[in-house]
Amino acid sequence: MQTEATTTLLEKSPFKKKRRKKRSTIKALNNSELTMQVQSAPISPDDFCMMRGSHLKRKLLILDVNGLLADVVHPPPKDCKADACFARRAIFKRPYCNDFLKFCFERFDVGIWSSRSKKIIVKVVDYLLGNMKQKLLFCWDMSHSTQTMFKTLENKHKPLVCKELSKVWDRYDPNLPWERGDYDESNTLLVDDSPYKALLNPVHTAIFPHSYNFKAKNDNSLGPGGDLRTYLEELLKAEHVQKYVEQHPFGQQAIDQTNSDWSFYSDVLCSLLGPRTIDQTSSEEL
Repeated sequence: MQTEATTTLLEKSPFKKKRRKKRSTIKALNNSELTMQVQSAPISPDDFCMMRGSHLKRKLLILDVNGLLADVVHPPPKDCKADACFARRAIFKRPYCNDFLKFCFERFDVGIWSSRSKKIIVKVVDYLLGNMKQKLLFCWDMSHSTQTMFKTLENKHKPLVCKELSKVWDRYDPNLPWERGDYDESNTLLVDDSPYKALLNPVHTAIFPHSYNFKAKNDNSLGPGGDLRTYLEELLKAEHVQKYVEQHPFGQQAIDQTNSDWSFYSDVLCSLLGPRTIDQTSSEEL
């Protein structure tokens, strides 16, 4: 789900006249409309610079939301009570979601990139992460994704969009709290349940877990010993993310020429990059 709100640290003033003004500021900043703006980084550039020395040793983990951290169902099912419900959508939090997020924040730099609209993802992230959302480096919505003229094969009404990691690496948003070049193929991993969203990225820079469905009551992928948690634990030991992913496949296969729907996806790529570029890319992968 590739954004977001800036958390401002306020100190109490010893002067009575200023205290009233500070309280007013705090009240405004706590307003949900301001605390979850999916456009800028929750961690300020100044704070990031102070942590930069240690953070650059950490890998960047970019998490999708729907299908990974939760199952967002529209319209809400009538035969099952959701964990939360808003905007005519039922939110089913995935088992071990909170524990998984704590694990991620303790060991990775973390960003959220959803292909949902800003209006929806603001509420979903606020519910799923709570106070942990302040630790996000960024939280991007559909507006940060690359649009295509195509619909997905799974849903003829759903736009097919791509999450270009180059936007992260090249600081597509100047408010992002890092320098261009801090992150690249060697230290970045996109985790998304839709392989087509990585069509425009270098190979082996993403993994595609199978989508979570709220009916899977015994799902433990995010928990201790779960397949995704275990994979990320091993990834932490790797020196180079792209090389590790190449040598250790996980989940769904990335889309390439061996895919049964390659003709469709090559048309998508051709519309975005041009036929000559597609031929060159195909030759390199072969």
